[in-house]
Amino acid sequence: MPNPRLASRYAKSLLDIAVEQNAVDVALQDIKMMNEVCNSSREFTNLLRSPVIKPDKKQSIIDAIFGNKLHPLVQAFVKLLVNKGREENLPEIADAFMSQYKEMKNIKTVTLTTATAVSAEVKDAIIKKITGSLNASSIEVVERVDADIIGGFILQMDDKLIDASVRRDLNDIKTQFQQNIYVSSIFN
Repeated sequence: MPNPRLASRYAKSLLDIAVEQNAVDVALQDIKMMNEVCNSSREFTNLLRSPVIKPDKKQSIIDAIFGNKLHPLVQAFVKLLVNKGREENLPEIADAFMSQYKEMKNIKTVTLTTATAVSAEVKDAIIKKITGSLNASSIEVVERVDADIIGGFILQMDDKLIDASVRRDLNDIKTQFQQNIYVSSIFN
């Protein structure tokens, strides 16, 4: 069961220790790798969440999957999670760690949704436009393609949404016609 409070606390602890040991970037890469494995392998996630599999067996499987690829700090952290019975929260802890890392480094994530894939020039132009409005040291752009928006783009950053899509324009026109504001103004 997801527990965001627990995930946040464990992620903060790992981040604090990584800062002390000057291993933040290495820990981030390891956590990203583990998160990718969790997201791509349902079997691995089910293994972590299984109450039937003993902790030592889980640890040996994790060691077999990641081997010596993990930094000793991250290895010790994962071992701690398994010993405490918190390994089922690893995906949530990884997400929380990456989120806290971005907050610490003042990295803003911007989601750009377009009807078709955009070129690097268009993406760079959009980034230049929004860089001035955001108080961030760097911007991470997540690109999504959604043919349903027909054209234009949707830009989401934090709690702000800029919808410059053709779908929204068509919906606005549809709403105007349904309200008959043009018909009522002709007869007055």
